[in-house]
Amino acid sequence: MSNKKMITAALPYANGPVHIGHLAGVYIPADVYARFQRRSGKDVAFICGSDEHGIPITIRAKKEGVTPQDIVDKYHEIIKKSFSDLGISFDEYSRTTSANHRETSQDFFKVLYEKGKFTEEMSEQYFDEQAGEFLADRYIVGTCPNCGNENAYGDQCEKCGSTLSPSELINPKSMLSGNVPILKETKNWYLPLNEYEDFLNEWIIEGHKDDWKTNVYGQVKSWLNDGLKPRAMTRDLNWGVPVPLPNAEGKVLYVWFDAPIGYISFTKEWAAKNGKDWKDYWQNENSDLIHFIGKDNIVFHCIIFPSMMKAHGDYVMPKNVPAFEFLNLENEKISTSRNWAVWAHEYVEDFPGQQDVLRYALLSSAPETKDNNFTWKDFQTKNNSELVGIFGNFINRVAVLIHKYYNGIVPEGNNNAEELNEIKKAAKEIGTFLDNFEFRNALSALMNLARFGNQYLQTEEPWKTIKDNPEKAAHSLFVGAQIAVALAQLCEPFMPFSSEKLLKMFNVQKSNWNDVENKSVLIETGHKINEASLLFSKIEDDVIEAQIQKLEDTKQNNKKTNPNANPMKDEIQFDDFSKIDLRTATILEAEKVEKADKLLKFKVDTGVDIRTVVSGVAESFSPEELIGKQVMILLNLAPRKIRGIESQGMFLLTTKPDGKLSFVTPDETVENGIEIG
Repeated sequence: MSNKKMITAALPYANGPVHIGHLAGVYIPADVYARFQRRSGKDVAFICGSDEHGIPITIRAKKEGVTPQDIVDKYHEIIKKSFSDLGISFDEYSRTTSANHRETSQDFFKVLYEKGKFTEEMSEQYFDEQAGEFLADRYIVGTCPNCGNENAYGDQCEKCGSTLSPSELINPKSMLSGNVPILKETKNWYLPLNEYEDFLNEWIIEGHKDDWKTNVYGQVKSWLNDGLKPRAMTRDLNWGVPVPLPNAEGKVLYVWFDAPIGYISFTKEWAAKNGKDWKDYWQNENSDLIHFIGKDNIVFHCIIFPSMMKAHGDYVMPKNVPAFEFLNLENEKISTSRNWAVWAHEYVEDFPGQQDVLRYALLSSAPETKDNNFTWKDFQTKNNSELVGIFGNFINRVAVLIHKYYNGIVPEGNNNAEELNEIKKAAKEIGTFLDNFEFRNALSALMNLARFGNQYLQTEEPWKTIKDNPEKAAHSLFVGAQIAVALAQLCEPFMPFSSEKLLKMFNVQKSNWNDVENKSVLIETGHKINEASLLFSKIEDDVIEAQIQKLEDTKQNNKKTNPNANPMKDEIQFDDFSKIDLRTATILEAEKVEKADKLLKFKVDTGVDIRTVVSGVAESFSPEELIGKQVMILLNLAPRKIRGIESQGMFLLTTKPDGKLSFVTPDETVENGIEIG
């Protein structure tokens, strides 16, 4: 097995924050694996960064009325902080708008170009005449030919998961204008993926049929069975890495060409800072390249990027691509557009100091080979029953009893006790599972060691034997201390914050994984431990109910046809409504109220009488433009004095999107005094 581990995690789009689906499906498993490999003595480079050239960024920018750079600057920092807050231990977290990345990806493109690996093709691409620009795949929506979803994108249907091309969409429309786009001729550079079919079949289908995950292997096999086609590696866009060729103005590298090269450019940045040679990790057969991704990225990491690297000629192929499936939330698909998600940065705010609880809960339900589900109730149970009730309870009992009976000094015990073999067994088992990307099994093996510790103490009962068999009591707490320190060491990849607390509690240093697997004694007799402190705390029902209510509020908000509409007021009875007297009326006179910037004073013909009304509409209307206007008035509202003027009614008004007021008026002129209702 190679000593070098080049570990990458899929680049998150910098068009929004990170949610639990991303964490469970890519970043937490990748971090566990990287931490474990470091602890096993491997030379690890764990690399990631923000993907800042994707079409989702330009879509978000147009929606918010800002530049793409504004969007990526904002979300890059949010994402980076979320990862740091949750203990994701990247060696380098960079971004694809950096000068280094632009240069690296352009150089990569030029190597392929100079080797004649591209074909130049004129093709008809969709063009929005009103917007005056070619449309990227994501800017085209239409009906999916496979499932009938009317909102499929030009590159993928998010309902059935099919990968598409814009020409396959039925009734395509431009997202920029809503118009039907025309086809217009343009030149782009294509990578003939069909020429790499033999290589991909030999490398993956033959070479990795026994060691790659079935979900990854099956998807790649399906693609290859269908036959590969040339794919454009450039696009007609103004946001991205410019194509480094003459006469290529207005063209950028395809985002799925430049994004995976980000792994390389970010490794270069890390290597330069740490006195390393980046080529040792990317161009050395003794380096294991591992890509952690979600299932929607399998084709890019197992077909397109490897074909690019093969065409280049200097790069090693991935040893494994342990792609995960999707995580649902409360039995519904996570959706960023519908805000149906648990956002990482919000979790850190709502559950301060409880990062490991989320890491544990997401790992225990990680969608390794099939979609899985996260619920807040299950999260609560995992914390209260497992982390507090099993793991934390064992640690607390050991530390408290050693302080109670031995003043915090580890008592004497048998170094060769049979019970200590459970530690070695657990360390070996966890390590094997992690080497094979079986994170849920690894976590279960860790928790089983804590369970064993609890059962052992319960059987030995040192709080009883201390009186009549002090040697037995001492030995049982010696064994308990060994198990507790083993848990402190072994839980580090999964729960780094708790591991740090435990190491301080037992006053020990972080050790090599092999030491835990091979040594009989991890904490010596006579060693002084520190005071016990609670690792985990119970999460009460009201805390969970608040999170469930937040999701329920989101669900209700998604039902709105106007997301800016305020919630409905308290329900009233018909009799309450029948008391309201709404009438048509005409404004006869209008003037400003002295020393009141917002108020106008009106004389109004209600058909019943002529009366005075004071209304705060001066910032939206001048007095002159309202004279003669027919309006609707609440007639039987009790009079009240405003700035010393008695106001006898209230106009019906609404607020427009720009914040200006608008009168609710009849469609056509009617008599004053007509009742409305």
